[in-house]
Amino acid sequence: MTTIRVAWGTATGPTAMAAYDAALAEANVHDFNLVTVSSVIPAGTDLAVVGTAPDLGPAGDRLTVVQSRADRAPGADEPGVVGLGWARSADGPGILYEATGTDAEAVRTAVRTGLEHGVGLRDWDVADSDVLVRRVEPVADAHSTVVLLAVYGESEPVV
Repeated sequence: MTTIRVAWGTATGPTAMAAYDAALAEANVHDFNLVTVSSVIPAGTDLAVVGTAPDLGPAGDRLTVVQSRADRAPGADEPGVVGLGWARSADGPGILYEATGTDAEAVRTAVRTGLEHGVGLRDWDVADSDVLVRRVEPVADAHSTVVLLAVYGESEPVV
């Protein structure tokens, strides 16, 4: 059975890309080529909230993710907030929704609203649902990034 692992990271760096790479390192997915998918959870898939991903394969491999990301420039006035939520039907399949913003409750509400709409499109009875929200504070002299990812299974070779 495949597992989707929910991991996250926050970091700073001298550039936006450096901060993003460091946030991915905190989540332990920095050595992969990330491929973003739309957000459907296949039936028969476990979902585990892990914080930091375990070893998922060799560096340079492809890793499938749903990702929520917020970046802040040096000296920004507001935090970066990301949200990721899921709803799973009683018979197995589910959906993931993500949102970003500057206010944690607004992001949480946006994810819940998206999940409710998505479940309604599919006419599912929900058996499992949750929303996670993470934030990063801006700093005066560096870029800052927060990522929240649903990581599908293990990595696969790119070539």
